[in-house]
Amino acid sequence: MDEIKKKAAERAKQLGLTYAGALLPAEAHALMQEGARLVDVRTRPELVYVGKIPGAIALEWQTYPGSRPNPEFLSELAAVTDKEEPLMFLCRSGARSHSAAEAATRAGWRECYNVLEGFEGDKDAEQHRNTVGGWRKAGLPWIQS
Repeated sequence: MDEIKKKAAERAKQLGLTYAGALLPAEAHALMQEGARLVDVRTRPELVYVGKIPGAIALEWQTYPGSRPNPEFLSELAAVTDKEEPLMFLCRSGARSHSAAEAATRAGWRECYNVLEGFEGDKDAEQHRNTVGGWRKAGLPWIQS
């Protein structure tokens, strides 16, 4: 666990991030197995129609419909997590989760990580996801509703 966190912190330094670190999906899964909490910040329709990760906390960073910032995100996060426990944030590709990790860090959570590549990864040459990086491409546990 310490080695993974060290690599994540090195990536954060290289990328100039304000939070504890940046994790690859397999690293996030390993930390989750050791007790770190995974916060999936995708919208409810994404969870229902695309898939979700067993054991993850689902909290929308942006609301659906409209993709507006969720004004209750930090209070909802506070209701289900402790500011001292390690938190990992995940979205579709790593952008919304980056913002969520920054916001949580600013609000006092001491150990926040972004899961690079997200659940579906980046688009490939044909504009499809799930072929270039991501939780699903890595073969990590997920379920479809």
